[in-house]
Amino acid sequence: MGIEIAIRDAYGEALLNLGRKNDKVVVLESDVGNSSKSILFGREFPNRYFNVGISEFNMVTMSAGFASEGFIPFVNTFAVFMTTRGGDPIHSLIAYDRLNVKIAGTYAGLSDSYDGASHHAISDIAFVRSLPNMTVVSVSDAVETAKAVEAITEYDGPVYLRLSRAPAPVIFDDEYDFKIGKGVVLKEGRDVTIIATGTILHNALEAAEILQKDGIEARVVNMPTIKPIDKELIIKAARETGAVVTVEEHSIYGGLGSAVAEVLSENHPTPMEFVGVKGFAESGDYSQLLEKYGLGPKAIAEKAKLAIMKK
Repeated sequence: MGIEIAIRDAYGEALLNLGRKNDKVVVLESDVGNSSKSILFGREFPNRYFNVGISEFNMVTMSAGFASEGFIPFVNTFAVFMTTRGGDPIHSLIAYDRLNVKIAGTYAGLSDSYDGASHHAISDIAFVRSLPNMTVVSVSDAVETAKAVEAITEYDGPVYLRLSRAPAPVIFDDEYDFKIGKGVVLKEGRDVTIIATGTILHNALEAAEILQKDGIEARVVNMPTIKPIDKELIIKAARETGAVVTVEEHSIYGGLGSAVAEVLSENHPTPMEFVGVKGFAESGDYSQLLEKYGLGPKAIAEKAKLAIMKK
């Protein structure tokens, strides 16, 4: 699938480029700027960069003030702390008042692998997806990251942008047309649909290749927007393939799988299987954690076969 680029690096560059084009953009950071790569923005625009220290609650609260004065604040910290320690003002200020704040949850999923369960973000989508007025975006590669940053800046309203730490294969090129609320079919197939979000998308594509060797044609859909989700694409895929597997680096409760199940249960009940995390995960090598907790290509392929058997 080509070269690999760390999502955090792609995000840092995108934020820097955005700062050069839009002087209304301000960036807030909770003492992890070197990790989130928002420091790139800070070095060039120190007057628009605010490191509040390890105080996620205060950082998000400050962003509400900036948004109220017409700025476009990007707030940055690890996803697990953004949606727990920063959860109160995200709920009571940002979402409730529909403020134009862009919430960047970095090191999502298991990507902060060696720091273990305390730093893994496996329930962040479930939290932000449940909030009224909140848009939720989860990017899969460096190209999609850059395009998503541009798109959410143009969008007037609160957005949660889910970002991985780890390097990910570059899947898209510069012609890729990212749109909030739209999914993309990356591979056609008639036997089963695999819907994936985030950097785990490349494992879904590899799973489709494994299935192809067994004579199974899997359709692969990239779903970068979890909310609002692309209902039309989900229903169409379910009708045409008759089985669906969701793949996410998140708990199977409340994330992409739950969102897809909600759509299908109301519109076109379809056999489903869910690939995701079912409990807390330990520390260790990132790729090994993905395999251990059932997020590898072979495990995804097996789930697809189970979904087909339910037809």
